[in-house]
Amino acid sequence: MHTLEAKNLCLSYGATSIFKDLNVAIPKGKITVLIGSNGCGKSTLLRSLARLMNPQKGSIVLDGQELAKLPTKEIAKRLSILPQGPTAPEGLTVLQLVKQGRYPYQSWLQQWSEEDERMVRLSLKATGMEEFTERTVDALSGGQRQRAWIAMTLAQGTETILLDEPTTYLDVTHQIEVLDLLYELNEKENRSIVMVLHDINLACRYAHHMVAVKEGHIWAEGAPEEIVNADMIRAVFDMDSQVLPDPFYGTPMCIPFGKGRTLTSAKQPEVVEQPILQQV
Repeated sequence: MHTLEAKNLCLSYGATSIFKDLNVAIPKGKITVLIGSNGCGKSTLLRSLARLMNPQKGSIVLDGQELAKLPTKEIAKRLSILPQGPTAPEGLTVLQLVKQGRYPYQSWLQQWSEEDERMVRLSLKATGMEEFTERTVDALSGGQRQRAWIAMTLAQGTETILLDEPTTYLDVTHQIEVLDLLYELNEKENRSIVMVLHDINLACRYAHHMVAVKEGHIWAEGAPEEIVNADMIRAVFDMDSQVLPDPFYGTPMCIPFGKGRTLTSAKQPEVVEQPILQQV
């Protein structure tokens, strides 16, 4: 079953074509990660899936309905997107930010409700941000700030969440913190999560489904262990590498060969067998 589908999608910026007759299906209730080199169209594809870009041809289908035919507020109740590097007005508190996620449910006839309050509380709890409600967003650390934005996204109550490079500018500790949070949301609440990631090894570790994009078309898609190999890395990233099992999770782990340093030995690295741990 699919939650989002792009059918015969054609996208362009002015005279520059980005995608032509692209077809891709996002599995429901899974974590899907878009990978590819800079400028290949990953973020453009993500934005088009959220109807932030209008295609010149083709359609985006959400749970069997064309996005183009749905009212904006209806889409916002079913699909949310967190863009790369979002910014909040100076002085905005975490609580005020998270409350913005309930905007699609507000109208002249329906003001702030108990359900709105409940969703805000649940979102703060799920992201571990309850103790930061009165702190301003600009006073948070990078990982805390990203969790606050994710809390706002969760407050929308959508089954499908799109995130554009949610780990950008975060150190490795906060990257894992954010990705673990998204993994937990998928496991416990069956949210369909689609995100763009640059780190191929983290993408393999957290994704159920991967979509490799190259020069405006889908080069490969499927489970990480099915599509990630040295040939795919070379084709998509123009980089030589060796792909080995991650010693802890068993997922593909890419070891790149740098072009600026000559290998001193052709000996294959020894792979130490270790028990595969289940992801928490």
